[in-house]
Amino acid sequence: MSSVPFTRTAEAPRAYAKVSLQVQSSKDLPEEEPINLNIPDNYVQWVLKNQKERPPITWQTLWGELNYLSLSILTIPPAMAIWGICNVNLHWETAMWGVIYYFVTGLGITAGYHRLWAHRSYNASKPLQYALAMAGAGAVEGSIKWWSRGHRAHHRYTDTDLDPYDANKGFWWSHVGWMLVKPRRKPGVADVSDLSKSAVVKWQHRWYLYLILGMGFVFPTAVAGLGWGDWAGGFFYAATARLVFVHHSTFCVNSLAHWLGETPFDDKHTPRDHMITAFITNGEGYHNFHHQFPMDYRNAIKWYQYDPTKWFIWVCSVLGLASHLKMFPDNEVKKGQLTMQLKRLKETQDHLQFAPDHNDLPVISWDSFREQAQKRALVIIAGFIHDVSSLIDEHPGGRHLILKYVGKDATTAFFGGVYNHSNAAHNLLSMKRVGVLHGGVQHGLDDKNIPPAQRLRVARYSELLSSSGSASSTACSDVDEETLLG
Repeated sequence: MSSVPFTRTAEAPRAYAKVSLQVQSSKDLPEEEPINLNIPDNYVQWVLKNQKERPPITWQTLWGELNYLSLSILTIPPAMAIWGICNVNLHWETAMWGVIYYFVTGLGITAGYHRLWAHRSYNASKPLQYALAMAGAGAVEGSIKWWSRGHRAHHRYTDTDLDPYDANKGFWWSHVGWMLVKPRRKPGVADVSDLSKSAVVKWQHRWYLYLILGMGFVFPTAVAGLGWGDWAGGFFYAATARLVFVHHSTFCVNSLAHWLGETPFDDKHTPRDHMITAFITNGEGYHNFHHQFPMDYRNAIKWYQYDPTKWFIWVCSVLGLASHLKMFPDNEVKKGQLTMQLKRLKETQDHLQFAPDHNDLPVISWDSFREQAQKRALVIIAGFIHDVSSLIDEHPGGRHLILKYVGKDATTAFFGGVYNHSNAAHNLLSMKRVGVLHGGVQHGLDDKNIPPAQRLRVARYSELLSSSGSASSTACSDVDEETLLG
């Protein structure tokens, strides 16, 4: 998520950057062409190749590379807040008001800047739009248009050099570093022409400087001063300290949400889900879901997950202040979850050992089997020859039951004739296979020669194609049977 205000952008139309003496209707204004309408198909590669990156920062060049506006906003309020905490008594009314206003201005960012304007995940009535625009200004994180432009670039170019707060450059960089110095590279193009048509966005952009002073400092101070006479506490706690907390709460969406947690929907990029981040960021901590389904008005999809921004938007819809709440189809959300679950299972599966493929085992005649069974404990079960020497002393039913079937076919006894063995026993026995009896598997045992652990396997699509496209081979060999079994 973006932060730190810039009252004017270099990409905004020149007429938009000036305060007009005459208010024009949207019909009188020329249609703004989407900035990404004519970009090349290989835009990212083209930019990385043709756009010159600023030179690396050194101690000698640091002072010339600092963004002094952002530096001031990120250092002066914390210093003032610390001074106030050390010298001004905190009244409980001011503390409560500071927490309330923290959530109000936080929702201005999460429900307004982020989910309404940057992602258009729901529609808001004009009163709600103005309220969110004013609350968002109180967070002092830039105008709606500037903020949304950066955030849309972040989503489009996540984890690349065109991402304005690329998490791959480190926790510190994505948290505040990208704001403290001049950008090393111009952020990737992102269209915000739709926001230029909004009367609320244009109004906030035009009066942004006055709004951040009024909503960021004057209003919270005045409430405490006029309400219970705590002017100093209102300024240092409800205004200044509250602002610092709102800033770093938002910054954590760029840093902590790309570092802490799990990836239950997609692991292609860095965003992650975690409850701690959700508590810190007004519900924006289920970031893996958000990056996978950015147009969804929710971050948390389960009822017990903390997402006050989602609850606020839903309440507004009940009150008739919001509508058209967008939700990604549940079927597709579950596909994303299933994909990651299968991937985790595949990783576990790949670290396990399974029974040797029957195509890799030698085919042994009955006579050769009987002959070799006199040298070691070999039994036949479901057409496979097993070396059970290591199981004789470990067999729960006693060694005599195994010795009884050495050199014989124990299929009936193993499959319920004497004892209907567990899946674990079947899986363990399959690891003892050393050959295939000539003549194939007996009729009716086709489903029994596959160990339970291998009846349900996770396979990549390329593996399925390879398996279905290859001709089945027989396990025949001209190599001497004694050598293969020996």
